[in-house]
Amino acid sequence: MRITITGGSGLIGSRLVARLQDRGDEVTVLSRGREPRWDPARGPAPKAALEGRDAVVHLAGENLAQRWSADAKRRIVESRELGTRNLVAALAGTGVKTLVCSSAVGYYGPHGDEVVTEETPAGDDFPARVCVAWEREANAAAEHGVRVVIVRTGIVLSADGGALAKMLPPFKVGAGGPVAGGRQYMPWIHLDDVVGIYVAALDDPAWSGPVNATAPEPVTNAEFSKALGRALHRPAVAPVPAFAIRALYGEMATIVTTGQRAVPQAAQARGYRFAHPDLDEALGDAVS
Repeated sequence: MRITITGGSGLIGSRLVARLQDRGDEVTVLSRGREPRWDPARGPAPKAALEGRDAVVHLAGENLAQRWSADAKRRIVESRELGTRNLVAALAGTGVKTLVCSSAVGYYGPHGDEVVTEETPAGDDFPARVCVAWEREANAAAEHGVRVVIVRTGIVLSADGGALAKMLPPFKVGAGGPVAGGRQYMPWIHLDDVVGIYVAALDDPAWSGPVNATAPEPVTNAEFSKALGRALHRPAVAPVPAFAIRALYGEMATIVTTGQRAVPQAAQARGYRFAHPDLDEALGDAVS
């Protein structure tokens, strides 16, 4: 296959590029820092990077894990809503048959211990509104005859980046533990399986619509903390109160103090087999 990837230098993108190239696919990476250059917020993607491609994977977007100042919120929204619009605008007449676009389980908003599937309606907090706008722009590609898959990603397990990398330093010195009481669910997934879901979405024309990229068994923050302590052979009993998280991150703390019990109903229905379905094994592999 000939595939163009935006955001290909990030945690998921770099691993996906390597997986696709290893199997012989031709991959073009679109970014602001290398040729071919594209700033998603500045205008349509370059046609030359899309023409004759079989598929596009859209991963580019401003990092959500920062204090949500007014300016940060503007960048987060623009990079996803306007950036995706600018990508889709360039797809007409290129021959691209498939768009696989990143999104997040934040689409659903907080749901306590309720099981969340792809059929659950959108929430109404800031992350949910961002995801709704993001997905709306991606789904517009269907007007060009493009098959659209939306990958709603959970908490990615990798020592090289993302939430787990930020958690490792305190846990390694025995200062980690449950956050804000630990009852909120963490829809985790190993990096290998995130990449595996993207590859399956590219390869199988039966895949379309939203897909939760989460492991089959989400756990509470308290359970996750215990498992991470076991993986690192360290105690994990130092609680982190909600007010401390809010003081550190402001409004963004809601991502940490609330959660979704999201399950991968669509991926499993389409036959995806998880490489790392067990949390203890997944964490052991990720931190080894």
